[in-house]
Amino acid sequence: MAPSAVDIEPTPQATKQVLVKPWSRPQYTAEDLEWAPLTTIDLSRFDEPGGKEELARQLYDAATRVGFWTVVNSGIDDSKVLRQFSFGNTFFKQPLEEKRFFPCNFAEGEYFGYRENSRWIGDTGVKENIEMLNIQKPLDSLKDVPRHQIVKENWEEISAFHRELWDKVLRKLFILLAIILEVPENYFVDAHDYDVESDDHLRYMIYNVRTQEEWDKAQGYSKGGHTDFGSLTLLFSQHVAGLQIRTPEGEWKWVKPVEGGITCNAADTLSFLTKGFIKSTVHRVVTPPKDQINIPRLGLLYFCRPGPQTPMRAVPSPVLDRLGLLTDDDKDPNKKVPTGTEYVRARVKDVHHKTVLTKREGTSFEFNGLKVQNYYD
Repeated sequence: MAPSAVDIEPTPQATKQVLVKPWSRPQYTAEDLEWAPLTTIDLSRFDEPGGKEELARQLYDAATRVGFWTVVNSGIDDSKVLRQFSFGNTFFKQPLEEKRFFPCNFAEGEYFGYRENSRWIGDTGVKENIEMLNIQKPLDSLKDVPRHQIVKENWEEISAFHRELWDKVLRKLFILLAIILEVPENYFVDAHDYDVESDDHLRYMIYNVRTQEEWDKAQGYSKGGHTDFGSLTLLFSQHVAGLQIRTPEGEWKWVKPVEGGITCNAADTLSFLTKGFIKSTVHRVVTPPKDQINIPRLGLLYFCRPGPQTPMRAVPSPVLDRLGLLTDDDKDPNKKVPTGTEYVRARVKDVHHKTVLTKREGTSFEFNGLKVQNYYD
């Protein structure tokens, strides 16, 4: 399952050590924005007597109706988070030749490596302003995936952070979701086993500065939102506003950065596994507030995706059964269904293997019985 080779002639990487300059969060916006009310999950209570059960009760509405929530007190030191932001900020300042050393292989639906901001947005004359670097799990089976110079030089630190996110955040959230669904606590943990090869990745991301005119053209072409492809997404606070979610009431509201917090959202494969019970929420990135429009919006994220060992078959949950969500086909263990990896790679290829972004409102993507809208009004 390891990613295939990309058919390019890679540029030799520099041998001079990359200097990582410390990065700090910018000031919050002073504008009065309409913030989405999100549930806060305090993971410091996870190991208390009855703590998991109480957190599961708190998470229930957020996971099943809203799809977004905030995690605090994860146990991950903020100095480590800022260090990862510094790696990302340093990487994006590298020469394009270095960044192009290992590009994402979208032709095969693979997302490890560098995504360049090279695609045109329809006929607007404006390109995407997003760059990203996606870093694989530190597993022996993925040891041959190329690494950029800054990643190689700081691999021990990056890989330790990569693993820590699983142990201290994702594993616990999956246990809370299992409690909600009344299945064994390790059900989702096993389905997303960190030690099994998958397309999970740590992401450094940046929304480069645009003029107001460029933002207007880009958003005028398509204002729709999207859902994420995998199971859970983690977004670390960086203070520049830009993320909005579509609330259960159908309104677009801003997601407020939380000091030391992590914004979490459920995504498509988790929704498939629960027959839509867990909500994969529509969200989008819009023009930052006027007092932040000239600040690059640096991002640090983690995308958790089920691997080849996880069939996209509904969870045998008593809750789903009581709600009448499980069909006879869902209960048939012999019915052929795609794996998590197969679905996600097909979706990545469909969305990203192109040089021009086109309007897709009102269309959907379907793969072996799994269907999701491409864009939302």
